[in-house]
Amino acid sequence: MQMKWPDKVIFFKRSHCRSDSSRHKADCIICYNIVLEPGTKAWQELRNYFGDEVLHPNGKVNRLKLGELIFNDIEKRKKLNAITHLRIQTAMMKMAIMYFFSGHKYVVMEVPLLFETGKMLSFMHKIITVVCEDHQQLERLCKRSDLSEKAAKKRIKCQMPLEKKVANSNFVIDNTGDFNHTRSQTESIIRLLRRSKFTWYFRVIVLITLMACIFGVTHLVGSMVENKTRLK
Repeated sequence: MQMKWPDKVIFFKRSHCRSDSSRHKADCIICYNIVLEPGTKAWQELRNYFGDEVLHPNGKVNRLKLGELIFNDIEKRKKLNAITHLRIQTAMMKMAIMYFFSGHKYVVMEVPLLFETGKMLSFMHKIITVVCEDHQQLERLCKRSDLSEKAAKKRIKCQMPLEKKVANSNFVIDNTGDFNHTRSQTESIIRLLRRSKFTWYFRVIVLITLMACIFGVTHLVGSMVENKTRLK
């Protein structure tokens, strides 16, 4: 059995439903901004490779300009991924672990390229993909990211086909309707997950593991002190 971390990690593909006090979200975009904050190591590597043309006057990364470069050049896209992906994943896991030890029951992880990179799949307990019609996806992407139709199509083309994502998901939410329709589906899934005993099983396993580690370290230190005393 493969261990999942933390107790309830749920992946929403572009879900816009609000969280309550028992669920916290580790957002890939937030972690991206943290990793590429001006002055960080990743920011310096990005600047050295792409130049100042991908930066705003205040030093922050111009995501629109950077996107134009990488979606037209596969080598540049690979370089950006090499600079950012591992750091973003590490930041997200730190955030999830922090929420877990703060006592939150759920951690929602929003990862746009979860299937494409495959790096974080083993950490997901359940995967929820939100789907819509092709024309809606195109319209929403253009509006959200202020892209031309041509640029938006390039970005969509770089992703795994939606059918494959659906086939590898535990739950699917139909986002072709209005907000209330999407929200009701999300809440139905949450109610279903709440019936699971996995949360408590996982917490017990973690607690036992921590206690075993503490006992082992205490025993080791005690043995070392005892041996040192005998040598005297």
